[in-house]
Amino acid sequence: MSSGSLYASAADSNPADDEITKWQMKWGDEGGFSGNQVPSSQQNQPGWMDVDPLRGTPELPDGISSAWTRMVLPEMKWTSPAIYIDTLYALHVRVFVDDRLIFEGNRGYIKDNYSLLLPLSVEDEGKTLSIWADTLQERIGIKDTVVIGEHNLLIHDYIKNGLIDVILGSSFIFVAVILFLCAFFLNKEYFTISSGLAVVIGSTGILSITYSPFVYTFYSYLGPASIVFLDLALLTLLPSLTFLFEKIFGPGKFSLIRHFRKFQVVYSLFFMGCLIINYLSGNRYVEFYYFVSTKVIGYIMIVQFIILIACVIIFSIKGNKDAIIFAFGFGTAAVTCVLELVWYFIRAGNYDLFYWKWSLVIFMISLIIILGRRLALEHQQVVKYSKELELFNNELQRSEKVEIISELAASVAHEVRNPLQVTRGFLQLLSEKSSGDEKEFLFIALSELDRASGIITDFLTFAKPEFEQISNLNVHDECKHIESILLPLCHLNDCNMIMDVADNLWVKGNSSKFKQAFINIIKNSIEALNQDGTIHIAAYGKGDKVFIHINDDGEGMDPDVLLRLGEPYFSQKNKGMGLGLMVTFRIIETMQGEISFRSKKGAGTESVTVLPLAAPPEGTHSL
Repeated sequence: MSSGSLYASAADSNPADDEITKWQMKWGDEGGFSGNQVPSSQQNQPGWMDVDPLRGTPELPDGISSAWTRMVLPEMKWTSPAIYIDTLYALHVRVFVDDRLIFEGNRGYIKDNYSLLLPLSVEDEGKTLSIWADTLQERIGIKDTVVIGEHNLLIHDYIKNGLIDVILGSSFIFVAVILFLCAFFLNKEYFTISSGLAVVIGSTGILSITYSPFVYTFYSYLGPASIVFLDLALLTLLPSLTFLFEKIFGPGKFSLIRHFRKFQVVYSLFFMGCLIINYLSGNRYVEFYYFVSTKVIGYIMIVQFIILIACVIIFSIKGNKDAIIFAFGFGTAAVTCVLELVWYFIRAGNYDLFYWKWSLVIFMISLIIILGRRLALEHQQVVKYSKELELFNNELQRSEKVEIISELAASVAHEVRNPLQVTRGFLQLLSEKSSGDEKEFLFIALSELDRASGIITDFLTFAKPEFEQISNLNVHDECKHIESILLPLCHLNDCNMIMDVADNLWVKGNSSKFKQAFINIIKNSIEALNQDGTIHIAAYGKGDKVFIHINDDGEGMDPDVLLRLGEPYFSQKNKGMGLGLMVTFRIIETMQGEISFRSKKGAGTESVTVLPLAAPPEGTHSL
């Protein structure tokens, strides 16, 4: 085999760089080679095998822990040449150019991902680059192609390798800290969810940083601490994720989620015990620790993701909107992580997990959306309760005013009515014997006494709205009677009245009070109309209710006026006392009905009265 078969130069996107796409490997225990003795660079020696990086690193035989890799350096056409190896799997590494040692690294912790940028010289052209690698794991050697080029250009790729993971992880930690601080301003339920979410996001951030090769390349002295934080973050993330799921969706059928979370907590405590023992023993039990912290955790993660995905699917089928959002985010993360873990085990560890962090970004966004959605719904509920409370307060104030007026009316009306009736009787006798201006003045006095008597009647109606005689009222007949009473007033004010009332609508009440209530409403509409205005009266049944609409195209009302309708002593009329609508509200309330007004300034007013539908009297047939 010629030396030219050990490499092939191919132009990269940057023509100044060359790629070495083929090299040879030899297992360390064959021929007695070790990391201190560089093997011969002669070709066609036994034990050497060709390696194609596109097919991955060769599988490490049982009982083998080291290997040699060699390649011939191409023509040096750069001012300051350098060789860049993106990923080299090993714990202990020595790199030689012929017999000259140019790099050595020895990690006392289990992180076998090296990223190397090694300076060369122009005189190294055609020489053999030899790499001795030793490991405790199941993978060894160069993962991808090797690039040779100008040092000041390759250094950009070298620095960027893993830097995005550090930035992403730092962002996660920042978001987690902010979220955790904000959780203290929430109630107990949302504090638990928010703090749990903060732990999940923070653990993911620490994982992203400590799994990145950037830390171990540029801050190798932090390697042991980074490995500890990596394992602790992973063992915090898994039970925290299950806990968060339990808080959002419940413990699941047969409390499966809760039991699995408790198992994870117990295993995390067991793992921490293994970590402490291995640390105190100077990595004496590192292989067992690696088995516990990598392989077993990997299988637990696969089981966890399968359980949570199954629960999410069940909740989504039931129509839980939070579950649908969670299913999208967690499904993306879980499927990605499961596929990567399965591929990791299929490749016997000869694979670096990469896509998991980006899938977790989607998952974190879905969790934040769920939390934000719940807070928004909570806010809407608070606003709704505030509006209802305001309505209750307004109703309470109105009830207090009504109670005051009722007590006043009950105590005064009877005492005032009798003297008024006596006075009216004497004035009527005098008017029969009077003439001229004197008779006209007595007529005005009698009219004012009648008006005062009407006000007292309204007070009594308001104070004691109970009906003495209750019967089934035909709404159509009652409205026709009201129309006949008010039609002359309509003609006097140059307006029209249109009635569209369905037959066979019955309500329970007192005929006189029913007429009084709606006459008050229609009279107000007539007084609000301009010339050629129209009043439309409509009534229909819907379900067990009767709806009566009175609509006019008058001048309308402002919103602040609309809110005060029915208040005692509130009136827009110059001589009004506000008793008419107050009595109307009281009558409709006594009939177990409701009345509401809609109005817009310049566009008219509509009143909607809703009364319980009564059964027609016996012998009455529907038309």
